[in-house]
Amino acid sequence: MGIRILVVEDDELIAGSVVRGLREEGFSVEHEADGEAAWHAIQAGGWDAVVLDWWLPSQDGLSILRRLRARDRDTPVLFLTARDSVPDRVKGLNGGADDYLCKPFAFDELLARVHALIRRGEGRGGTRLGHADVEIDLATQRVSRAGKGIDLTAKEYALLVYFVRNPEQVLSRTRIYEHVWDERYDGLSNTLEVHVFELRRKLEAHGDRLIHTLRGRGYSFGSPPGSAPGAGE
Repeated sequence: MGIRILVVEDDELIAGSVVRGLREEGFSVEHEADGEAAWHAIQAGGWDAVVLDWWLPSQDGLSILRRLRARDRDTPVLFLTARDSVPDRVKGLNGGADDYLCKPFAFDELLARVHALIRRGEGRGGTRLGHADVEIDLATQRVSRAGKGIDLTAKEYALLVYFVRNPEQVLSRTRIYEHVWDERYDGLSNTLEVHVFELRRKLEAHGDRLIHTLRGRGYSFGSPPGSAPGAGE
């Protein structure tokens, strides 16, 4: 599913803009507008970064941050708030935020700060993926196969990351679509097939086939399915 980012923001316009922009950059993004709901989402874990507002219904962002840091020192958190005084910034950073961005803000700056937070996780071994001869740097979103760089669109990149994170498994079309596109699969769209075709083409320019079609079941990534019933390429 690519890099997972939780956006906690109760302003609908700001949240919509941030979520849309991050998804266009290839991130897998979820959104919560309420403090308690956000805390439940954070507890579920698996986030590569959290973009957190300070003023929230039910529970404020600073309280959420302190609860998070009491149990998790590693998940990167970017405070995104209108509280721009020096004492507020100090309070937020001392409360456990990794970075602090004041509203109003430019999306390009937000994106750069998110990338910087993710790069900081590299020392914990969490920003590099690989399978077979495919390598992905999650922080820079650089992809290579057999040492040769591959230029992917945002959705092709997100699709590849999902495949690499789930190698040698049967992945249904519904499962892939809902994880990569963050939408319910209607069974009619050929969007997934088009992106798989293009991703295959780019990967196979540097090696053998890695994405295999399993008729009636979906796709697998990695070793050829061989003579298993219903498998095909």
